[in-house]
Amino acid sequence: MYRLFLAVSLLFCLGLQAQVAPKREFRAVWVATVDNIDWPSKPGLSSEQQKNEVISILDLHSKNGMNAIIMQIRPASDAFYKSELEPWSKYLTGAPGKAPSPIYDPLQFWIEQCHLRNMEFHAWLNPFRVAMDALDPLAANHIAFKHPEWVVNYGGKLYFDPGLPQTREFVVKVVTDIVTRYDVDAIHFDDYFYPYPLKEDFPDEGSFAQYNRGFTIEQKANWRRDNIDILISALSENIKKIKPWVKFGISPFGVWRNKADDPDGSETTAGTTNYDRLNADIVKWQKKGWIDYCLPQLYWQIGHPSVDFLTLSKWWANHAYNHAMYIGHAVYKLDANSIVPEWKDPDQLIKQIQIARQTPHIGGSAFFSSIHFKRDLYGFTETLRKKTYKNPALVPTMPWIDSIAPAPPQHLFKLGHKLIWKTAKTKKKVVVNEMDKVVGYIVYLNPVGQKFDANNSENIFTIVRDKSIVFQPNSRKFRKKFEIRISALDRLHNESALTKMKVIKL
Repeated sequence: MYRLFLAVSLLFCLGLQAQVAPKREFRAVWVATVDNIDWPSKPGLSSEQQKNEVISILDLHSKNGMNAIIMQIRPASDAFYKSELEPWSKYLTGAPGKAPSPIYDPLQFWIEQCHLRNMEFHAWLNPFRVAMDALDPLAANHIAFKHPEWVVNYGGKLYFDPGLPQTREFVVKVVTDIVTRYDVDAIHFDDYFYPYPLKEDFPDEGSFAQYNRGFTIEQKANWRRDNIDILISALSENIKKIKPWVKFGISPFGVWRNKADDPDGSETTAGTTNYDRLNADIVKWQKKGWIDYCLPQLYWQIGHPSVDFLTLSKWWANHAYNHAMYIGHAVYKLDANSIVPEWKDPDQLIKQIQIARQTPHIGGSAFFSSIHFKRDLYGFTETLRKKTYKNPALVPTMPWIDSIAPAPPQHLFKLGHKLIWKTAKTKKKVVVNEMDKVVGYIVYLNPVGQKFDANNSENIFTIVRDKSIVFQPNSRKFRKKFEIRISALDRLHNESALTKMKVIKL
């Protein structure tokens, strides 16, 4: 009751509808491909049908104000891209190892379409899952046939054994290949490292006997966590070695540890935790700086008796360790027929977004998953478009990666209804760091006479990739004067100084 009182009191103080959206805010949607949850709608569609679905999905989320897509490109040791390491996914074509027809590269298409809409593309991989059903056929060129000793059957599903150095090295090799060949903005893993535990223990006796590194049988859980630590550390090092600007993010289960099991744990009574049940010490990765952002899946309502959204938001915010912290929301639970009263209320998610906004060290939200935005969400989507996400938002910066702003645009001029600008020229001998290259522009617009504030998101007219914008003016009778300014953005969303103000009539 006390916790619920705190939640209600906080929401009252927030002044939910009066909030102005922050200028910088992560706004993402997960697009799951395993079992064709989100895309493609079914396996075996033509390449053109698949592309049309991509465009439809991205147009929808762009209208909803999103600025990032977290797309599952490797659901089960397979590929939604052309790979020499793993076979084409059966979720794409209907048969493992079969390429799309006519041939195209889905990953490249997703990246291009995201960037056209000024959305980041986060490549989401599952590291150790091989097959959702052990009886499902694998492609003839699958690595499991070359190295059957890597694979274990657990609960009727196939997994690579994380206890083997070879499997961890293979995962690093797959990620290295993706980062090297594709212009991804981030590599993303969710909560699946060791699988969720069943009654029987995970069958890793052989790998423990051979590669225990001095851990005793009583310390087997610590050994498993150490296996994942080794993987995360190696991935972090390799990603940054290839492309320092590519982010590395993890989306863990929403509870690290309960306070009953650890003084530093949260005031929760969760039956499953990252540390104890999934062998993933996400807090350690944060402290070590191995990951750039943490995105815990807080898929519970405000006031939940065991895993309260408000309690967990505050706990995770206190464990950001000067790196990015975002919150994952369960849009899939929003349902007029839900047995949980809170999930019948479309404002449940709006309240959660506002809590995240008001909690220091939390920089945004992500929603699971894309398909549910096609449902009737009882006003949630409309509220996003008209209020909560009405204004565009920049993705938060990551100064521990790069904090150098690009040079501002120059030579701003109007040609009819078109506004054009040029990028700043650099000396021929000066090589611009890839991280500092300009990839987008912010167009600020405010009525003449109104005080301009670059930190006010309401003054952001749009964010574009081109060096021009076409305005649709009002009729001559109602045309007004506006001040316009432009700034440049680099890969890490560092913002340049603004151009000189120019007055235009629209």
